[in-house]
Amino acid sequence: MLKTDLTGKVALVTGGNGAIGKATALMLAENGADVVIHGQNEAKGAAAVEEIEKTGRRTVFLKADLSNPGEARTMAEKALEMFGKIDILVNNAGTNVGPEERRPIHEFSDAQWDRIIDTDLNGVYHTSKPIIKEMAKQKYGRVINIGSVAGVTPLRLQCGFVAAKAALHELTRAMAIELAPLGIAVNAVVPGSIMAEGTKALFYSDPVKTEAILSHIPMHRPGTPEEVAACVLFLASDAASYVTGSLLVVDGGWTCGYNRDF
Repeated sequence: MLKTDLTGKVALVTGGNGAIGKATALMLAENGADVVIHGQNEAKGAAAVEEIEKTGRRTVFLKADLSNPGEARTMAEKALEMFGKIDILVNNAGTNVGPEERRPIHEFSDAQWDRIIDTDLNGVYHTSKPIIKEMAKQKYGRVINIGSVAGVTPLRLQCGFVAAKAALHELTRAMAIELAPLGIAVNAVVPGSIMAEGTKALFYSDPVKTEAILSHIPMHRPGTPEEVAACVLFLASDAASYVTGSLLVVDGGWTCGYNRDF
């Protein structure tokens, strides 16, 4: 696994008590960064803090609903106040509809559309602004947005999530162009099917469903949260100092092309 030296750096990971967020926060801490974890579940947040503190790094949990612009900005400002700076921002928090709520666009819930766009896209905007202002002052920063293969190859019956993630990918590139002169690199990590509690229940608890999804993945397995976290770590490191505006796809080949037999 990749190792780098993030000593003296401070990271903020939104959605830091979920599978990918927690793995990312832990990996950043193991490589020397102090970490602010954002989430909405206080019990899971406390458990994540306890685990990360075992690395010897300073960590705190901040609760906020990122679909609310005021809460997103306040959370980011509080993180800056507590640690004095944020060097690495990982915009990982996101939401989608469950399988029982998936519908074609003409039947899709307006409330769900608003909730997804407000969290997955607007939440990134409102969280990033105060942090980027401070990164610009220090002429250094790493912003890593967590996208999705759904924003590369649209998936059926989840138009809100597809739209939010596709927009996030383009926002990443726009941010990269604007912020490169200020010493801030902006990239996105784009996960495919990653094994976590939710995906296990949806896709990997039944052999028929498992084979159906794996038939689209050339590597014929789901990824792990740690494999996504390792890509975030690379983009946060000095090894990626000339990388900006990139979408690093972590999907076992899912979006390379049509993988099923004709």
